[in-house]
Amino acid sequence: QVQLVESGGGLVQAGGSLRLSCAASGRTFSSYPMGWFRQAPGLEREFVAQISASGVITNYAESVKGRFTISRDNARNTVSLQMNSLKPEDTAVYYCAAKTGFGSNRMESSYGYWGQGTQVTVSS
Repeated sequence: QVQLVESGGGLVQAGGSLRLSCAASGRTFSSYPMGWFRQAPGLEREFVAQISASGVITNYAESVKGRFTISRDNARNTVSLQMNSLKPEDTAVYYCAAKTGFGSNRMESSYGYWGQGTQVTVSS
């Protein structure tokens, strides 16, 4: 069992930066690949970024590549998402999730543990 708690969301102007953090409980955190997803109002939840259990391999949605960076600290049971050059279209609730299945890194159904989400609002 893994419990996830996100923090770091807020209101920022376009072009600004935010750093989201996700704190995990449980001794098995380091065995899970982790992902960030987001959901904007009226839209389905979408993949943002993913990091392997070791932290060596990362993947990003095309819409955030070059602007967002995912990282993890297995000693502290945390995963972070550094978001730079934010755009109004990045406005969403951001969720961290632990990958428990064998499916695609980019699919919600591959993730079995989810946080409650943190709101990110980017003003123009």
